Amino acid sequence: MGLLKEFKEFAVKGNVVDLAVAVIIGGAFGKIVSSFVKDVVMPPIGVMLGGVSFTDLAIVLKEGVTNAAGEVVTEPVLLTYGVFVQNVVDFIIVAFVIFMAVKGINSMKKKEEAAPAPPPAPPKSEVLLEEIRDLLKKG
Repeated sequence: MGLLKEFKEFAVKGNVVDLAVAVIIGGAFGKIVSSFVKDVVMPPIGVMLGGVSFTDLAIVLKEGVTNAAGEVVTEPVLLTYGVFVQNVVDFIIVAFVIFMAVKGINSMKKKEEAAPAPPPAPPKSEVLLEEIRDLLKKG
């Protein structure tokens, strides 16, 4: 029973729940950024490169073989480096977006920290003593 209780305490701690939420949001955010890269950023880059899509870039290591009827006997062996290039570009853009988000959050935290907290009110006894002092000065 002790192990189950320990696990329950661990699972409901704030850090574990926060991490779970972060993973879920991060997964959804990753899909958005990947779509942005694939559907918005890469097409213009492909056009600038002469209509080449990075995912189509490959080196043929071994040609495929077809028979006299035109049927494929063996598939070609390809080194598809374009997919790797696409993933590197995706990573760089995702990392940059996350960097900018963290930088913005940190600047907001610094502004909150920079705002000075009002000085604490003096204790009630000190206020009363000051009032008595002021009355004695007058009288």
